[in-house]
Amino acid sequence: MTERSLNIVVLGLSITSSWGNGHATTYRSLLHGLHALGHHSLFLERDVPWYADNRDQAELGYARVALYRDVSELKRRYAEAVRQADLVIVGSYVPDGVEIGQWVGRIAKGLTAFYDIDTPITLAALRANRETYISRALIPRYGLYLSFTGGPVLELIERDFGAPRARALYCAVDTALYRPEPPTARWELAYMGTYSEDRQPSLDRLLIQPARHARDKRFAVVGPQYPETLVWPSNVERVDHLAPHEHCAFYNRQRFTLNITRAHMRALGYSPSVRLFEAAACGVPIISDVWPGLDTLFIPGEEILLADSSAEVLAYLHDLPDREREALGRRARQRILRNHTSRQRARELVRYVREARADSALTSTVEA
Repeated sequence: MTERSLNIVVLGLSITSSWGNGHATTYRSLLHGLHALGHHSLFLERDVPWYADNRDQAELGYARVALYRDVSELKRRYAEAVRQADLVIVGSYVPDGVEIGQWVGRIAKGLTAFYDIDTPITLAALRANRETYISRALIPRYGLYLSFTGGPVLELIERDFGAPRARALYCAVDTALYRPEPPTARWELAYMGTYSEDRQPSLDRLLIQPARHARDKRFAVVGPQYPETLVWPSNVERVDHLAPHEHCAFYNRQRFTLNITRAHMRALGYSPSVRLFEAAACGVPIISDVWPGLDTLFIPGEEILLADSSAEVLAYLHDLPDREREALGRRARQRILRNHTSRQRARELVRYVREARADSALTSTVEA
């Protein structure tokens, strides 16, 4: 494959609204990185009411965005764009994703890829014979399976589900948007994430219980869909939603930030969240739950702090000297700048595309 710029079409859950999902910021970072490298992207998004009512970035300066009402309109208006693209990516949780994936596989002339931003959830659903946005039959038809989960699961996706090439494509950070600011600490410890029933016990253990024991300190939980029946300690501030342009300021007003991983992702490991990378890019010290593969991303004790109990969290809050706390945050930011910026993630994607196309060309030559 030559070094010319790529023409890329992405069909994703959402890029216009970050409400209740981590997909939007992931796609924004990736497409921004691709644009910086000289590539051209079109993002196609289903126009649904809950995102239409909560749009925080309807237009992008680095990619085209188009909305469609249903699959019929998508096929009618954007078939030629899909057909002529060098790369077509279909993301997880796209409505009618199986039908769209089949259509893309039939008409696309370029490489096709499935971008699984929800790999552990996807695999659990497939094993339970639930095929809402990807099917077992469809996986081998994608030239690339791009996974938010790395490590051993990549081999499993190839071996058990027939993906020709499974590659890790983690979330990344646009460092123009996430950076350290002058410290104005408002909260001792804060957490940002949409409510999830399987994540709530960890939130209770690692933030709510410490807040009850440290009444002189302030805490915060940001994210939508938390049940109204939940009772919060008086020193825990609740915010339903923050738009991405407010995230940087939010992180920089914390002495520590909390990272919690969903149960499926914790079980498989190697599944960093976009919030983890965003906080690190701001140089905010992170306290995280523990899961396999975390030590391949950050060095525990030097770039990130690990906790299983409220007692461990309280020990960090009370006993870690400010000098060590600030140094840990700086080292975490350096790790992001080395490995997890939007440009670096875009380069990884381009490399995967070139490797896949080179493999296909070699196979064609051998078969001929």
